[in-house]
Amino acid sequence: MTAQVSEGTDLVEWYYERGFTDGLPVVPPTQEKVDAVVDALGGDPSHLECRVPPRWGGLTRQVLAVNMVMAGCRPEYAPVVRAALLALCETAFNLNGVQATTHVACPLLVVNGPIAKRIGMNAGCNVFGSGNRANATIGRAIRLVMLNVGGGWPGDLDKSTLGHPGKYTYAAAENEEASPFAPYHVEKGYRAEDSTVFVFAAEAPHCVVNHVANDPEGILDSMCSAMSTIAHNTAVSHGHCVVVLGPEHAATIGKCGWNRNDVKSYLWMYSGNAFGELAFRHRYGKVYNRNLPRWCRRDPDARIPIVPSPENIHLFVAGGAAGRFSAFIPGWGHMSTPVLRPVDPAAGGPGPQQGHGCADGACLL
Repeated sequence: MTAQVSEGTDLVEWYYERGFTDGLPVVPPTQEKVDAVVDALGGDPSHLECRVPPRWGGLTRQVLAVNMVMAGCRPEYAPVVRAALLALCETAFNLNGVQATTHVACPLLVVNGPIAKRIGMNAGCNVFGSGNRANATIGRAIRLVMLNVGGGWPGDLDKSTLGHPGKYTYAAAENEEASPFAPYHVEKGYRAEDSTVFVFAAEAPHCVVNHVANDPEGILDSMCSAMSTIAHNTAVSHGHCVVVLGPEHAATIGKCGWNRNDVKSYLWMYSGNAFGELAFRHRYGKVYNRNLPRWCRRDPDARIPIVPSPENIHLFVAGGAAGRFSAFIPGWGHMSTPVLRPVDPAAGGPGPQQGHGCADGACLL
């Protein structure tokens, strides 16, 4: 990826011809730009950060720097990109499966802590959309590594039937300033001054609209409606999900004194489906998903919660100041566990009261 080319070569086309892009033009990785990113990673270009499935290619700092430059990243984004890739390569996340599944899932990255503002990440208006260099290029660098190092090329090792636009870039920051709750990473035991990355195998955001409710229950009933379908993987395979409250909805909920646990408990309690609906009333024969509770098969009207517990609902506040919109983001199912990791490995991690399995500072949620 750092081969010499003859003078006058159209570098954008040269990289297209070699299949090193995600379908969009890339920034030519000049030695000067690559060296700047390697320095931001701590030097030593041959240092192996991790191996990326399903091809299990070696991600050295040099290779990571090349992909970051091609994505358009600035050197100061390097710690976030590295932390995200280390989180993705945790065994529990199962990037091998996420890369190869026929489902639409792809990694969603949410950044918390001071580094998000320091590098200019967007947590506000159009948070999942275009217009912000840090969000766009950090997510794109992750995708380029998954392609060029992990080998997750569509039609080859990537077997996704449909995919979704997040497979270009899917990175955001939590809007901590607009949130009535403690930041997500603080809820999980980190200090406010720590910076963290959260990775989750995600479908696209499902918009939740409620312009009328002036109480938490009304807003969250709309969210429960979005959660309670049989058309997304979480409903039929459990696992985890993400709920993103827009600032207006969050403010309405917060002024009533509700905290994160109140919200998650309400959503868990009042979302779900009858087992009979998930099994199509057995009109296609007896259907039972072994990942759902065993007791449900005895009662077709038994309620199956969307996820096993409130702690499997990961709640963030993000988005612009105007508009009473939120989002529900289903996951891939029980096959992948989200990972929360500090950007700086020396950061103080969550205490034992969090009850998460932690390895090298990463919490498997």
